[in-house]
Amino acid sequence: MSDYTSEQFEAIQAVVDRVTSWQDGATESTVDTELHKGFEEVGVEVSEADRAKLADAIQDEHGEVDAQSVLGGTA
Repeated sequence: MSDYTSEQFEAIQAVVDRVTSWQDGATESTVDTELHKGFEEVGVEVSEADRAKLADAIQDEHGEVDAQSVLGGTA
């Protein structure tokens, strides 16, 4: 179970989609930095651990990443 609301998951997914499309093939640290910037822009606080999970998924999947599935959410 996650601590994020459905609205927060929507914002998180939008950031993940943007980073995925722009950062394909980038290093994990670059992906993490871009996720951090994106989450600040949309005003959603995402823990370092959750950001790392999302960055790993973006690196591993090289395509569409479902943030809610990665973070174990059921919003």
